Amino acid sequence: MSQLTVQAAAALLRERDGFLILTHRRPDGDTTGCAAGLCLALRRLGKTAWVLRNPETTDNNLTYVRDLWAPEGYEPGFVVSVDVAARGLFYPEAEAYFDRIGLAVDHHPSFEGFGTYQCVDPARAACGEIVCDICRELGPLTAEIALPLYAAVATDTGCFVYANTTADTHRTAAALMETGIDFFAVNKRHFRTKSRRRIALEAALMGSLEFFHGGRGVFLTVPCALMESLGATENDAEDLSALAGIVEGVDCGAVLRELPDGTWKLSLRTGANGRVNATEVCRLLGGGGHAMAAGATLTGSLEQVKARILEAVDQVKRS
Repeated sequence: MSQLTVQAAAALLRERDGFLILTHRRPDGDTTGCAAGLCLALRRLGKTAWVLRNPETTDNNLTYVRDLWAPEGYEPGFVVSVDVAARGLFYPEAEAYFDRIGLAVDHHPSFEGFGTYQCVDPARAACGEIVCDICRELGPLTAEIALPLYAAVATDTGCFVYANTTADTHRTAAALMETGIDFFAVNKRHFRTKSRRRIALEAALMGSLEFFHGGRGVFLTVPCALMESLGATENDAEDLSALAGIVEGVDCGAVLRELPDGTWKLSLRTGANGRVNATEVCRLLGGGGHAMAAGATLTGSLEQVKARILEAVDQVKRS
């Protein structure tokens, strides 16, 4: 395994062909936008490039990749993963290519170190920043390439409001905007439009908050029964973790989403004050991520899961 600079990663991609790009489980805008932008940049060079179909892609993100899915029976010559930090984040179809990953591009401090080559920078707020730099090394940005990359950067920074957003993040966004993309439409789609089912879901969650640590921590729980009662879909449940961060006085928000197999997906969001490191908590629970945004998947009853999370938080929290 070898860590590459952006320039070296671009040079490696120039040498190869027959690309297949992998995204992670329950794909967000960052992994999807990175995959689409990189795929289009490689195609502009005359390369054969596809994105492995991810069946969990929501409608909001499908717009970037629906025309880039690899055809049935496609045999790749070089496999790239984007925004995937751990083996556990590979869905079954992608897991089949894990041992063939030639280049892993990521920005998570918890990156597990897989792939023949790696281009990883935990200082970047979004993997889209790294992929944008790689694409610029491959050639001038076009609006077609820039649009999904802008979505990647915007969604992973909460429309540039999260604490890990940097001046470089804004410079990346500016470079993408200068290609003439309709950034307003991207931000409207991801941040300013909610279905009625989503509004009902948020109302139910905010009406049943469960606080801990004297009001500094909060659980938001999304059982399957609630989703079914509201007729809510995966599209309606996208980025529910952001809700925890808007509660006044809370610096540790745990959103628990029940999955169809009975497991619970934890999305942990913590404050910039450093009282709780989300990565350290989720690492204890078998997951990972960033200092203020991390996740894990847990088994057991809801009460057992909550108890494990509280125990992990208590182990790492600062007074």
